Amino acid sequence: MKIIMQLGTLTCPSCMTKIEKAVSNHEGVENVKVLFNASKVKANFDPEVTSADDLAQVVTGLGYEVENVKVK
Repeated sequence: MKIIMQLGTLTCPSCMTKIEKAVSNHEGVENVKVLFNASKVKANFDPEVTSADDLAQVVTGLGYEVENVKVK
């Protein structure tokens, strides 16, 4: 499955790297891409291993706001 998370505004490239690394390290996730200018996180995940809620919690746990989550 694919997740797209709309974040609050990202203020620096290091924020992008921090989010990308944390989501990538979560079990069942691959192909993580943070779009800095759009403030979005896109990733593929295995729904039998993790959930969209878990991934949103990874991002909010870093101190970033997740405004919207779409799963395809």
